[in-house]
Amino acid sequence: MIRFDHKPGLVAYVTCGDPDLATTEQIVFAAIDAGADVIELGVPFSDPVADGPVIQRAIERALKNGTSLSQVLELVASIRKSRRDAGLIIFSYWNPVLRFGLERFCNEAQRAGIGGALITDLTVEESAEYVQATRARGLATIFLAAPTSTDERLRAIAQTSTGFVYAVSRTGITGTQKQISEDAEQLVNRLRRHTKLPIAVGFGISTAEQFANVGAFADAAVIGSAIVQIVEKHGSQAPARVAEFISGLRAEAVKSWASAHR
Repeated sequence: MIRFDHKPGLVAYVTCGDPDLATTEQIVFAAIDAGADVIELGVPFSDPVADGPVIQRAIERALKNGTSLSQVLELVASIRKSRRDAGLIIFSYWNPVLRFGLERFCNEAQRAGIGGALITDLTVEESAEYVQATRARGLATIFLAAPTSTDERLRAIAQTSTGFVYAVSRTGITGTQKQISEDAEQLVNRLRRHTKLPIAVGFGISTAEQFANVGAFADAAVIGSAIVQIVEKHGSQAPARVAEFISGLRAEAVKSWASAHR
């Protein structure tokens, strides 16, 4: 279920439960219909150390609404009924999965129709039990690769990942940035020595220009904080605004590709 039908592919992150689960579902539908290849369904967690202030605020709002991993899985099942081929993955910290129970999580994720999961603070070195459990249910295991990773660690990440590899464009927390670091392209090139999987670049991509630029060297771009900011600003009106934003990204990428191939 995880594939990239566009060039570049687009992975869209949403914080589930912000502003509420019903609106999250409509945002996901809008993103898919506007051209997102994969949706990262963010599970709210009380200590989101990898996230910047925009996503932290969204998580706080979602937690105030009582949003849980169980509810996120129910949301997946609901989305899957009308978007059977959509790329859907869970984006979570390890603690909510442990509290839920690893075996139970894998069973419920499979039943809901999730394509895989990215556990942001689970290192590849400590992932053996998790990988065994998820693979047994046909769930993709997506890991983060950072510019500071050694070649040996990149090889391990590439070999353990399925679906795609998430290349972090910079060290630090999530959030928009004015330009994409040269480290991102170097990291993608380093990863390509170890895998034929698609490589998606994330952390900080927020504009159509950045999206198109990343598409020149990576298979896909991950956009999170920019989408979450739209939700924060527009609330229940966010689905239409998210659709406009993603359509704009797609149009700019097509324009950039046409200009490069004249």
